Amino acid sequence: MIEVHALTKVYPGGVEAVRGIDFTVGPGEAFGLLGPNGAGKSTTIGMLTTTVTPTSGTARLAGHDVAREPLAARSVSSVVFQEAVVDRSLTGRRHLELHARLWRVAEPRIEETAALLGVARLLDRPVGTYSGGERRRLEIARALVSEPRVLFLDEPTVGLDPRIRHELVDAIGALRARRDLTLLVTTHYLDEAERLCDRVAIMHRGRLVALDTPEALRTSLGEELVELRVDGDAGGALTRLRETGLAGRDAFAVGSTLTIPLAERGGAAAVAGIQALGLPMTAISTRTPTLDDVYLRLTGGRLAEAA
Repeated sequence: MIEVHALTKVYPGGVEAVRGIDFTVGPGEAFGLLGPNGAGKSTTIGMLTTTVTPTSGTARLAGHDVAREPLAARSVSSVVFQEAVVDRSLTGRRHLELHARLWRVAEPRIEETAALLGVARLLDRPVGTYSGGERRRLEIARALVSEPRVLFLDEPTVGLDPRIRHELVDAIGALRARRDLTLLVTTHYLDEAERLCDRVAIMHRGRLVALDTPEALRTSLGEELVELRVDGDAGGALTRLRETGLAGRDAFAVGSTLTIPLAERGGAAAVAGIQALGLPMTAISTRTPTLDDVYLRLTGGRLAEAA
């Protein structure tokens, strides 16, 4: 449903925002695009939604080239942008009706779509009375009125409190289950990516540095890892751990924290070996890997902190 090949964007002045990326998204798949600000994901979304012209390479939505057939590409897709785009004086129902008219939808399923996103009871209220989470639900409902085959959600939960964010992610998850719809979601929240996405791609400095299922990315670090914090030179401590065979090339340091995937080694034996070195540690523990660990190893920084 989405085909991207060697897609590149170079802005005036030689700034390479996207550097020849490749990926495909199948019909009905939920695909996550992760990366900090400046990684290139917003430019990628811009090219896929026809608002940014590619420098080279190709991108197709349901077979339509986004550069050569922009209207056809738009006809099969909808997008919910990061910034709210609503008229606060209009009712929710009026928003959905106007969108249906713009897209020339003969019989818009306004009530059904509103119920799906949990805003049916709000439709006759001015949008200015909605909460932030309710406005986001309305925007997603509005994007669905045209019955797109591809839906782009750009940071759909940004700025929402944890409870509202959790509820909205549940609503998006229900949307996946009830519609033959392909989703491409950008997010800074790795837990959202794990809950929503069949596969995720991690962008860093304009390139894709990983692409797989969340489970496969986690298991690439093994079943268990050791995390320790040192008082002093973390890089030097990591070098010493590698020299003694207690850490492999996949171990990494971020600030004063060292993360050491264990591969075939047992956690208790690894901790005992590390403690025997007499490093200036302030804490040490074992745990299972997370998607955040994968991101840290590939980019050297936490995704949420780089937002």
